[in-house]
Amino acid sequence: MTQFETNNSRMLELIEAWEPRLLALAEDVITSRRNKQNRNIKQILGHMVDSASNNTHRFVHLQYQSSPIVFPDYANLGNNDRWIAVQNYESENWVDLVRLWKYANRHIIHVINHVNPDKLDAIWVSALGEEISLNTMILGYLGHFELHLREIEELIQ
Repeated sequence: MTQFETNNSRMLELIEAWEPRLLALAEDVITSRRNKQNRNIKQILGHMVDSASNNTHRFVHLQYQSSPIVFPDYANLGNNDRWIAVQNYESENWVDLVRLWKYANRHIIHVINHVNPDKLDAIWVSALGEEISLNTMILGYLGHFELHLREIEELIQ
């Protein structure tokens, strides 16, 4: 049992509940409705894949590199929108994208479950100069995950 078990269990529940919902969405729902950031559901889900990927890298780097580390910050300075555009999530096969989202997040749960507790105070320095511990990043991941699911929920409604 880790201190992150509650968050990880919640993420697994959300993944299992949302996968069939996402797969059942009509093409016009996933491509035409947009949130306040002008992202459609495909782009939001792609951003969630990017978040899982980037955070997995951070979680790994923080366990073997000297702290503090400066690691590319995809989320600030508009880079997350660049990631969405460069990867062209709008043209991604929807079933493939949903599965990628599912398994990228299942993998980050696996990484979290095996994090070295001695490294939880390791620091990453964001592009904005913020110092964020591995522990804080791990605990904050669920909130970010839920935020984007709420955005998708709003667009479905």
